[in-house]
Amino acid sequence: MKNKFYTDFDFERLKDSPRLDEYRTPFQIDRDRIIHSSEFRRMQGKTQVFIPGEFDFYRTRLTHSIEVSQIGRSICNFLLFKEKNILNDSYFIDPDLVESSCLSHDLGHPPFGHAGERTLNKLMEDFGGFEGNAQTLRQLTEIFYTDEKKRRGMNPTRAFIDSILKYKALRKQFEKPKNHFIYDSQKYVLDFVFDGRALNFDSPEELNKFRSIECQILDWSDDTAYALHDIVDSIYAGFMTISRIYRWIEEHESEITRNQKKYLEEITEWIKAGNFKRKFGSQIGNCVQATSLRERETFIDDLTNRYKYELVIDEDCFEKAEIYKRISVDLVFQSAQLHQMEFKGNSMLTKIFEALKLNYVDELRGIKLLPDFSDYIIRREEDPAKRARLVCDYIAGMTDAFALRTYKRLFDPEFGSIVDLV
Repeated sequence: MKNKFYTDFDFERLKDSPRLDEYRTPFQIDRDRIIHSSEFRRMQGKTQVFIPGEFDFYRTRLTHSIEVSQIGRSICNFLLFKEKNILNDSYFIDPDLVESSCLSHDLGHPPFGHAGERTLNKLMEDFGGFEGNAQTLRQLTEIFYTDEKKRRGMNPTRAFIDSILKYKALRKQFEKPKNHFIYDSQKYVLDFVFDGRALNFDSPEELNKFRSIECQILDWSDDTAYALHDIVDSIYAGFMTISRIYRWIEEHESEITRNQKKYLEEITEWIKAGNFKRKFGSQIGNCVQATSLRERETFIDDLTNRYKYELVIDEDCFEKAEIYKRISVDLVFQSAQLHQMEFKGNSMLTKIFEALKLNYVDELRGIKLLPDFSDYIIRREEDPAKRARLVCDYIAGMTDAFALRTYKRLFDPEFGSIVDLV
């Protein structure tokens, strides 16, 4: 039975594509292309919170994305079950599309977590900046496949592109851009997604809040996963202890609500009982069932149903997720241990970028510091800003371990050999 929630407008691809599958929907094709890509596999070596490889059970970008996709599919199924006055078996939010969005949402994030993202943004300040979500969009639309010494995107559907567009404001629209933007060069993607219609919003911040229903589900699934799972990893790692939680409550008691204090004290009871992993696992179902739909009217409703609905989150569940995220930031992300690791990662990325910039951006020198394909496409580009973007693409695609090996190969006189080129 055809799903009438989606129209031909949603299925249209960025470029004409003659390929049609009898057994897969366009959204299933998008999902399968993500799963079978090297970019997806590479996320197993990128930091979520703790450096990959320190312990086998810590989450990486890959395992995080898989968990987000499970939550996203569950929300689709729950909404179909709950919102019977809106959705039905022939009119529903496609779980394959949401799964694709969730699996791919972190593809563009660089090594060393959010610290690496901030470092690349600073290094690229004169060349259009860097933003992990914008880089994901660039991966999907411009650099996903390599053939015959050129790159091309995976030619995604309009609905899939839109599902990962958490931010729609161009960098140049901000007076002082820091994060949460897409690259100025990606204006053509916005024109495609909205069929060339003007996006008239009061501010870039307001534009960034305008999201399709699939993107809203992705965002809440992402929030759920890292609000809950980052705490579990932090408890195992010894960053979040009973004493540190109580000390934090005492220091911030005037700033948190009674409910939030109760939620944090609840965590200490779970740690004492030794059942915190199971208790946090059960919270996932609560976050899924905290969702509902609210109808709205937008300027694009004549072409698609994807903006007709807002995802509403139960206030108590949202408040719990917010306090979970806040205590994670204060007790883990602001810890000296993580800052030391971030400092080291940032130093490595900076030195790698400066070396490549000197040889490929400031001028095209005769030294080949990059593999054949990357060296070739950069040397074909005349615009220094575009060469800088290609250098940035290469660095953003690195795993943590590959960034470390590259750093050692470039700067450690005792590391590597002439045959060590991968």
